[in-house]
Amino acid sequence: MPNTCTSLNYHMVFSTHQRVPWLDKEIRDELWAYMGGAIRGLKGVALAVNGWEDHVNLLVGHRPDHRISDVVRELKKASTIHVQDRHGKMGFRWQEGYYAFTVSSDDVQRVRHYVDGQEQHHGKTGTPSFRDELRSFLKENNVEFDPRYLD
Repeated sequence: MPNTCTSLNYHMVFSTHQRVPWLDKEIRDELWAYMGGAIRGLKGVALAVNGWEDHVNLLVGHRPDHRISDVVRELKKASTIHVQDRHGKMGFRWQEGYYAFTVSSDDVQRVRHYVDGQEQHHGKTGTPSFRDELRSFLKENNVEFDPRYLD
């Protein structure tokens, strides 16, 4: 529809299967760039893609006809094949689920700053674990969850 205007931004997070630290420094930057390209290929806008050894954070703008579950499924599928083929990590895979939070236009810069700072944040000793941060996101966004599924 030509007169439809939307601002649909999401902060998406998912980890490697069983939080295995597959994403070493040698592949992270290239993988994040690949994932950004995959988002663009799915007709989304990759505002920020970054992560750490066991997870990825994405700030993504979506079209109203996109289902988040479809986008995440296709992104995981493409990036899994990419990591296996390009980096020879044949056992690599992502966790089954994912976490997605809406981001208001007022918060886009704050979330972008958070996503862009992943390496500096997680590279420090004494920083919260991925699970602790995830709990914080879920609580901040008033999402009910079963702690058993965070492990």
